[in-house]
Amino acid sequence: MHESTAKSQDFISSILEKYQNDRPFLTLINLYREDFNKIGLSMLFYMIKHSPEWIKPLVIANVIDIISQPQNHSVSELWLNGIILGIAVVQNIPTHYLHVRLLSKATRKMEFNLRSIITRRLQNLSIGYYQQKNTGALQLKLLRDVDAISQLTNQVFQSLPAIGLNILVAISVTAMRAPQFLIFFFGTVPVATILIRILRNPIRDHNQRLREEMEKMSGHLVEMIKLIPVTRAHGVENTEIERTEEKLMNVRETAVNLDKINAIAGASSWVTLRLFGFTCLITSAWLAYTGKWGITVGDVVLLTGYFDSLTTSVIQIMNVLPQIGKGFDSLSSIGEILESPDIEHNFDKSPVTEVKGDFRFESVGFTYPGHQEAAIQDFSLIVKPGETVAFVGPSGAGKSTLLNLIIGFLRPTVGKIQLDGVDMNTLDLRTYRKFLSVVPQETILFEGTVQENILYGSDCTDENKLWEAIQDANALEFISKLPNGIDSKIGENGIKLSGGQRQRLAIARALIRDPRVLILDEATAALDNASEALIQQALERLLANRTTFVVAHRLSTIRKASRIVVLEAGRMVEIGNHGQLIANEGLFASLHSLRS
Repeated sequence: MHESTAKSQDFISSILEKYQNDRPFLTLINLYREDFNKIGLSMLFYMIKHSPEWIKPLVIANVIDIISQPQNHSVSELWLNGIILGIAVVQNIPTHYLHVRLLSKATRKMEFNLRSIITRRLQNLSIGYYQQKNTGALQLKLLRDVDAISQLTNQVFQSLPAIGLNILVAISVTAMRAPQFLIFFFGTVPVATILIRILRNPIRDHNQRLREEMEKMSGHLVEMIKLIPVTRAHGVENTEIERTEEKLMNVRETAVNLDKINAIAGASSWVTLRLFGFTCLITSAWLAYTGKWGITVGDVVLLTGYFDSLTTSVIQIMNVLPQIGKGFDSLSSIGEILESPDIEHNFDKSPVTEVKGDFRFESVGFTYPGHQEAAIQDFSLIVKPGETVAFVGPSGAGKSTLLNLIIGFLRPTVGKIQLDGVDMNTLDLRTYRKFLSVVPQETILFEGTVQENILYGSDCTDENKLWEAIQDANALEFISKLPNGIDSKIGENGIKLSGGQRQRLAIARALIRDPRVLILDEATAALDNASEALIQQALERLLANRTTFVVAHRLSTIRKASRIVVLEAGRMVEIGNHGQLIANEGLFASLHSLRS
């Protein structure tokens, strides 16, 4: 089991390394390189099962010649042709099943691998990447774009080979029976080529625009759903409906434009090629009628049948072009994630196996990309294990940036942060975060049970430890009143719980991990006084013997901090305990008088 998983992960990693946005066909081939045998067999069975389409005109032509010239043929020839066509039709059942089974195994595996690759990449991208992208667009890439690539597989490895075989058979049989008529067949090639060249770029451009509009709409819909409580509270439902309908209108207009170009492509190819077909029919009929070139009635049926097969194949090519363009555009779309350089670099860095909680900030500075002013400037601080340090300051002072630097979401652009004497830039921060817990202002929960949410990110299997964490988080009282206790479903993002209850689950989640470093980001800002009192009691248990960094809007909640760092415009302007800072009558004292 483990060996199989390791091989799968190695294969996924190799695909990620070889993904080439500018060479989509090679990328598609690379996605299937472990399943070429299945794809090849699937194509073979598809061609066999498709054989009645190119056998039928030949058999019908033979039958017509047999019945129109009975003096030259025996009745056994009639039965032989019937048996051949019957076998060709019946074999469709097993060969179609084998074709679908093999192709399905390959494509479903590709879908899994590709979605796994995207998921892995999303987990490695920096937090800054997500601040620039909307959730709906990323969701669309993971779902819709992978489906489009799956459809591309069907076109490239199924439809196109079958179409090619139809054309090859039609030309080959015609060359043997009436080579003069190849002029009609080859006349379709330049016509089809011209049509494809004229329409290829417009189809591709319209596909790309539709994908972009779909991503914008998907992102807006996610945002709209999240904002429904705010929308209702402010009575702006009509405004939100108008905003949403504007996005929907853009999608509609873009889709209509794509449908128009597809309609022009389909109709132009159909009319042009059908005219060739009618010309072939009338010419071959005239030759059979006049007895020229040795054309028989059966030959007329054969020629028109194969020419119809040829023109149908060319029309099918024109029809699949939009799907192929959509698939390759989706490959390009996914490349925006897989080839993004904005990743958190942890590979080949030292793993963290133990954390004491000693932090040293040495002239740390950080500037966000695209900004001229630094969010943090010349920040130096030594934090001892078990110490609680609070960051306060006006909005935009740099508090959240500092927390993100401590968590490792951001890395200093100037200076360095040392963890237990080691530069954090040299560490695999994924292993460091196993010793860290974050209790944010907005608790992030998922649609599962109370127990599943508490144990998320933990490998704890000790039930006593679980109930101890619940007790210490002051969560036992409300959990015991839930319909199914700890197994109760809490809804999406814990919608069935109050703000205080959600926060206590977050504290229980932190306690169960037994972290060495704790981050409290406005953990009580949105709570009423009664809830805050319960949370404060739970936090006091959580803070014990852990290095803790706190950002608090309510300054009264940080009275017991070992030290309070006061920030302004990204700089440390004051530091001390609560009493010292009040006595200094500086920025902290001013903030305290305003907020207390």
